[in-house]
Amino acid sequence: MIFLLGVCSYFIGSIPFSYLIPRWIGKIDIRRHGSGNTGTTNVVRTLGLKVGVLAFLGDFLKGVIPALIGLLWLGELGGVVGGALAVIGHCHPVWLKFKGGKGVATSAGILLVLFPDIVVILVVVQALIIGFTRYMSLASIISAVLLPILAIVFSKSTLFILFSFLLAIYVIFRHRSNLKRLINGTETKLNFKKK
Repeated sequence: MIFLLGVCSYFIGSIPFSYLIPRWIGKIDIRRHGSGNTGTTNVVRTLGLKVGVLAFLGDFLKGVIPALIGLLWLGELGGVVGGALAVIGHCHPVWLKFKGGKGVATSAGILLVLFPDIVVILVVVQALIIGFTRYMSLASIISAVLLPILAIVFSKSTLFILFSFLLAIYVIFRHRSNLKRLINGTETKLNFKKK
């Protein structure tokens, strides 16, 4: 059961919405623009907020669906396995030679299912950081750092706390190049002007 859930979750997570939507709407290969990353932030920077929101929704839902199915089917362990494999699928999609996004939108979908109380706080934190700095990467890194802390504060189960630590480490690792650019002052800010 767990194996089947994991395989299905990986393939759901590997659907590259942030690649497909720019292909359909903008007629571009997002990998050849901006940072070259197939994630929401690069879509926003390249094609604007409206297209970026569509890409985000696709990537978000592919976190929600496996985590929710896993949680309802096999409890906490199922939710964690479904969520974890969805993020791995997003970041390493078989369809794009295992080169995908950085996992933030898909993680947000998972957190909505597994940590609905915590996700509200993280959304507010992200919105404030993006609003004041326009650095999506900084908002994502800080949210990742806060996730396991909040999981402990909100007295989540041992399994959920462990998952929150591993997810945070993975998301921060995926943002290592952004972190270097933030330290060097060369990170690109989000521009919300219409394209």
